[in-house]
Amino acid sequence: MTSGKWGTIVLALSLLLAGCGQSANTTAPAEQPKGETGQETQQGAAETTPQGETAVADAFKMALKELDKAKEGQPVDFERVATIYKESLQGLVQTRDAEFKETLDQQLSAALEAGKNGQMDPLVVRQVFDKLMQKVFYLTIKKEFQETLEKWGDKAHGKEEVAEAKAYYALLKGTVEKRDAAYGTQMAATIDGAFADLEKAVDSGDKLAFELAKQVVDKTLMKTFYLAAGALEHGYAGKAAKEAKEDPKKAKVEQAEGWAFYQSLYPYLAKYAKEEADFIQQQFDLSSDVSKLDPQAVNKAFIRGFAKVALHEYEESAENWGQDKGVITALEGALFIDLLEGDLKRLLGEQGYTSLRETAQQYLEAAKARDEAKGKALREELEKTLRAVVNKAQ
Repeated sequence: MTSGKWGTIVLALSLLLAGCGQSANTTAPAEQPKGETGQETQQGAAETTPQGETAVADAFKMALKELDKAKEGQPVDFERVATIYKESLQGLVQTRDAEFKETLDQQLSAALEAGKNGQMDPLVVRQVFDKLMQKVFYLTIKKEFQETLEKWGDKAHGKEEVAEAKAYYALLKGTVEKRDAAYGTQMAATIDGAFADLEKAVDSGDKLAFELAKQVVDKTLMKTFYLAAGALEHGYAGKAAKEAKEDPKKAKVEQAEGWAFYQSLYPYLAKYAKEEADFIQQQFDLSSDVSKLDPQAVNKAFIRGFAKVALHEYEESAENWGQDKGVITALEGALFIDLLEGDLKRLLGEQGYTSLRETAQQYLEAAKARDEAKGKALREELEKTLRAVVNKAQ
């Protein structure tokens, strides 16, 4: 295949794949009970059965096993993968699309079709399929938590929903553990502890404790996706840029991995830092020249973006002081600071980061105690430092 034809095909497909990130409504959709989305199929409904998560996991692993043949230079049976997807995964994907206003089914189907027609490198297709399905599982975890809260007080229902969320998290745990190994973090242990807290909260009927543990799971998974995509040390932005000089084909695969991981972060980041979110999206876009991917600029955009998100959380905390939401958003601010741990240590120094983290913890305690005077002073200190971080990351 000529380089010109390849470039044209990649451009056309990447525009479709990127469509969700550029045009999706980034406002969280109103929650809908299962069965009212208009998109739920029999396969999608299967997630609510005891065997549903196992069937999804088995199908996902079966599809990846076939796609992994590309790593050995063997032909991939894309027809088989497409059949597995349509019969066992598509219903779940379409359900999440309807609830979260995504276009993941369109993106996944397009990637598999491009692989079948020889229009996209099978290695790229493999990464797109894997990481976009991981986004589906991530959204499913969020949905299970939301459904627990919708029927709060029904312990049997809550336990079932948390168990389902844990089953879907099991499909993401390998990604979390890989980042832990690369960065020396303890994210898997953090998430395991948060799930234990979720179970205790359901059993005791402590709704605030559930809300807080839910945030720990959510934001720690976001940290995982960030470390995979845009962190300087081992992020795919840096890997792709480095590889572009020696092996452009491999670099394109790594760019695809970065893009696909980023899709789990784009909607949230775009709500509060649209300029940074769109810049990162453009850098990872498969139609762009991978040799021009700038990992330093991507990393700085992530830092500015998540610092702005943290500032928004603290603003919300102030607006909801004295209420549970004030405590929840105080924790979210602290979790976004933790998300940027490595970057903040580099920008602020070890002591500067430790001080910021301690202030965030003190603010959370003040929010729990509803100590407005103490909270205001601590929040002003946090906001001052976070604004300085935004400026340092220009």
